[in-house]
Amino acid sequence: MNILPGNMRFGAGQPVKRLEDQRLVTGKGHFIDDKPQDGALWLHVLRSPHAHARIKSIDAKAAQEMPGVKAVYTGADLVKDDIGTLPTLAIFKRPDGSPMTVPPRRLLAHEVVRYAGEGVAAVVATSRVLAQTAAEAIEIDYEVLPSVVDPVEAIKPGAPAVWPEAPDNIVAAMSYGDAAKVEEAFAGAAHKVSLDLVSQRLVPSAMEPRSTIAEIEKKTGRLIVHVQSQTPGSTRDLLAESILKRPKDSVRVLVGDIGGGFGQKTSLYPEDGIVAYAATKLNEKIRWRGDRTDEFVGGTHGRDLTSTGEFALDAKGRVLAYRVRSIGGTGAYSSGTANIIPLVLGPFVQTGVYDLPLVHFEVKSVMTNTAPVGAYRGAGRPEAVFIVERLFDAAARQIGMDPRSIRKANYIKPAQLPYTNAVGQVYDSGAFAHMLERASDLADWNGFAARKKAAKKKGLLYGRGLTSYIEWTGGRAHTENVSLHATAEGRVILHSGTMAMGQGLATTYTQMIADTLGIAMDKIDVIQGDTDLATGFGSVGSRSLFVGGTAVAVSSNDMINKARDKASNLLEASVEDIEYRDGFLTVVGTDKRISLFEIAAKEKGAKLSVESEGNVDGPSWPNGTHICEVEIDPETGVTRVVRYTTVDDVGVAVNPMLVTGQVHGGVVQGIGQALYEGVAYSEEGQLLTASYQDYCIPRASDVPPMSVTLDPSAPCKTNPLGAKGCGESGAIGGPPCITNGVMDALSEVGITQLNTPLTPVKIWQAIQDAKVETTAPPT
Repeated sequence: MNILPGNMRFGAGQPVKRLEDQRLVTGKGHFIDDKPQDGALWLHVLRSPHAHARIKSIDAKAAQEMPGVKAVYTGADLVKDDIGTLPTLAIFKRPDGSPMTVPPRRLLAHEVVRYAGEGVAAVVATSRVLAQTAAEAIEIDYEVLPSVVDPVEAIKPGAPAVWPEAPDNIVAAMSYGDAAKVEEAFAGAAHKVSLDLVSQRLVPSAMEPRSTIAEIEKKTGRLIVHVQSQTPGSTRDLLAESILKRPKDSVRVLVGDIGGGFGQKTSLYPEDGIVAYAATKLNEKIRWRGDRTDEFVGGTHGRDLTSTGEFALDAKGRVLAYRVRSIGGTGAYSSGTANIIPLVLGPFVQTGVYDLPLVHFEVKSVMTNTAPVGAYRGAGRPEAVFIVERLFDAAARQIGMDPRSIRKANYIKPAQLPYTNAVGQVYDSGAFAHMLERASDLADWNGFAARKKAAKKKGLLYGRGLTSYIEWTGGRAHTENVSLHATAEGRVILHSGTMAMGQGLATTYTQMIADTLGIAMDKIDVIQGDTDLATGFGSVGSRSLFVGGTAVAVSSNDMINKARDKASNLLEASVEDIEYRDGFLTVVGTDKRISLFEIAAKEKGAKLSVESEGNVDGPSWPNGTHICEVEIDPETGVTRVVRYTTVDDVGVAVNPMLVTGQVHGGVVQGIGQALYEGVAYSEEGQLLTASYQDYCIPRASDVPPMSVTLDPSAPCKTNPLGAKGCGESGAIGGPPCITNGVMDALSEVGITQLNTPLTPVKIWQAIQDAKVETTAPPT
């Protein structure tokens, strides 16, 4: 971890309005689709109508002869040109100990398609409409093969194999803990609780669908690619080295504004690669813009974890052992994160904020004939926290305990910190019981009974949900590089490899630099999304401020130190006698001084620059307590979240207003997961929820007033800022909190378990079934 001067300021605690917003809300954003046509050719991807089929032949002759068509490409063309495949991290083992194996992910399917929506051909034409029209003229002869869409069904004997080298469809497996000791604890437990739980597959719903533009720079011959990516550096490297097999410095990736990322826009997509390939092949500017349906059928999905979770408890509600068996769907191909999410990231936080040292977790990642699964806000942590939090509520109800009391009996105590959880992850800081107490007071816990009574008078079921969550952040990359420049024109410019996608990074970084250097915020420029200026790990896993902000703090300190050294020579004084304050360097005790920008004017290129690296000691562990109240109309099954209170520990918040906004956004996505959203495939592998006519997301009217309180009592100890990641917290705490609230309300009519999404029809049907069971005569 970097050690910074104790007197450095970082703008902590200042709710500065987002500097980005004026530009974005007045239509001056720089999105890919805003770029001028400039004679570009359009590319259209023809997608497979089948979930699993052998490609017997492709006849593109008619398409190639249509007006405006410049080229038609198939998977065979790419293989002939030695175009590479998207790599998978093959770091796991199958259950028998053999290496994991997955089908190669090509830009266009070759010989076999493995999910409906996989690209099989690409047409390049002078307009988007002409490319789409020509694609319809391509004749493909398919031999349809059996398919499987449910990961649970995929591992049963006789299920169709997605990939012959993994006939059981199991990509990889991991096991944690001691099975024998857990079994022994269950045998002697006073109480046992078991739930079958599903974190259903979700479609990320960014405002801006994916788009790509690629062209060869006339002067240099370099490939210039405009793309939406949270990780510009790795996107460039994959495109250059894995796909096109050329030096990475021959490719420049440029990322402008991103209309939402949420993990889905991490790394490289086949469409990005095929656009770049066409640009190099034709030496023309090529562009592609996905429709919303392209996102549904061809983008990565999130979640898709099916689990059985079990607690063994003593008579006082203390958990003696915790057992989970999970199956994580990867889809037809393994993205870079598809296996890591269920096999590693979920188990990292599966014990939550609780002292549960005796565990046994078994996780399998399983292929199906569906779109690939990738990172989506939280990536494994929402699924894992959902299991432990649903179990605690179920256990409290079964034993007859208050849901707060059972959690208090199992919380990690302050004296236990730093705490090593059951899978070896070290929580450096946290005040978990304190967070519950604050949230309870702010949510008016004691007033719930009166509100429930008032709802009952209106014929409504009323329930309360509670969740204590924890989140692992850092993206397993604990360094980040930035460069900082002071110019003769009086500006300070930061180049960073992290990527803005709605978090307000330009605002936060500007705050930090302005506060430390004493330079007005309107004199500071934050530049991201240009691999010629900065490469780093990028923005994933809520690491941008936690790691990237550390690098910014280091760079400000480095700039001051370098300026002091330059000033000592110019002012003919020792470095120790040079004081920096608000853009000026002064010889202590004299009126001799020089400005930072005057020093820059004397440098080569009229610019004073530093290259800096930020280092943190490990991940950060943001956590908190969410409490909600819900009402259900039993006549329609419609659920409304009517109150929502959170107390969140994000360590030191540089900009509390931005953090609060991040929590709001995450909770809204949590509402979507709990009540509305869910991907559905037919048995034949057709996506039934391929548009917003069939896939429901929350609207403004579905979102309750939210009370968000940030608690700074346990600053992070693994980075010099004391900051913890915050971007995914709401999406982790939200789903179990709302689900617990719904199940609490439904417990009045004898319903103990439903899987999300808790749609009106699902709830209404469960209520009808419960009425039948209640009135049925005894047998």
